Amino acid sequence: MSPWRMMNEWGVPPVELHSLLYQYAKRLAEKKRHLPAIAVGGGFTFEDGIFKALALGAPFVKLVGMARAPVAAAMVGKTIGRAIESNHVPVYVERFGHSKDDIFVTASSLRKELGDEAFEKIPPGALGLYTYYERLAQGLRQLMAGSRKFSLDYLSRDDLAALTREAADVSGIPFVLDVDRTRISQILDA
Repeated sequence: MSPWRMMNEWGVPPVELHSLLYQYAKRLAEKKRHLPAIAVGGGFTFEDGIFKALALGAPFVKLVGMARAPVAAAMVGKTIGRAIESNHVPVYVERFGHSKDDIFVTASSLRKELGDEAFEKIPPGALGLYTYYERLAQGLRQLMAGSRKFSLDYLSRDDLAALTREAADVSGIPFVLDVDRTRISQILDA
């Protein structure tokens, strides 16, 4: 694993990097040049970051790559599985139960879908990873529904507002107060 500071502090910050990527992709698209589906990565852990990355890079960014967070989910699942086997479930997990079915929220639906025999063959690390991805998927669906976007194809840069003027300048995304002013003007002038 790379040194922590290098992973978190070296290089171009994500908003700047993703904004540059969008600008370059847009220029290539305007010139009718071939653009492959673009993937971005860099410390994504939750659905809000995935939503922002897809919207900031829309319509060019099609995928968000993840590494550390899914590996951590798998390792936590593996650790919990070992704790269950040894009957030493930690207190902070014990409140949910003492079995895979109790602790992993996706266990009952997986058991129902796969059957008991197949479910029992699933390693706890895989359950941790699957549960983590299901959490991300559900959260992303909720964020998208709140934006009235029911397919990833509909995400756009219009789904975002910059919270600082600096972020607005770097990204080309309107500052949050400017978004409201523009919309209010449209309503009042109608």
